Amino acid sequence: MKILRFYIVYRLPIIILLIVGGVLSHLFFDTVLAWLCYVAAFISLLLYFMMGTMRIVQEAVQEGDVEQARAYLKMIKFPKLLFKPIRMGYYMLQSNLDLATDDLESAEANIRQSLKTNSTLAGDVRGANLMQLGFVELRKGNTKEARKHLQEALKAGIPDKDSLAATHLQLCSMEIQRQQYRIAKEHFKKAKAAKPRNEEIVKQIQMLEKQIPRLPG
Repeated sequence: MKILRFYIVYRLPIIILLIVGGVLSHLFFDTVLAWLCYVAAFISLLLYFMMGTMRIVQEAVQEGDVEQARAYLKMIKFPKLLFKPIRMGYYMLQSNLDLATDDLESAEANIRQSLKTNSTLAGDVRGANLMQLGFVELRKGNTKEARKHLQEALKAGIPDKDSLAATHLQLCSMEIQRQQYRIAKEHFKKAKAAKPRNEEIVKQIQMLEKQIPRLPG
């Protein structure tokens, strides 16, 4: 794994070395070896532009090393050349990291870029993108837009149970504020039905469970 990480981080210098090695082999050694170097350099160049450092970015995120993930993301200089599903992942991760630092404008711009990419090769993540956009809008204070995007996210489909429950809970709170109590109760039921495992979401459900029966309608 360390060798793979080294290769991904130093892919560009390795490409240059392979090209130089190919030229030298062509001039002084074996043309077969030269062409092997050229082919390896060409494949590495394709990987550099089409995959970037996303493999090790995801590893850093899974390990909880946000700063390292951010550093690896910065190494991707041409995100629009990334393979489409990887490009979506790039913009989604960038948006998540922006949220962690409260850079809401950048978070919104990146999640909109992910939506614009619109690739289903890595699974349909449109619902997740719309949910993210909804929560970004909410943190910006754009309640109306947030509600619209969260509703669109539910229609598009959110496969993750915790995210699904969180979306319904947020809409439940919004409908309570709008005094649309019947709709709020429906969202609460669906949040419970999702059976989330996240402790924070479970606590929110338990707190609301005492309040929901008191609502009219």
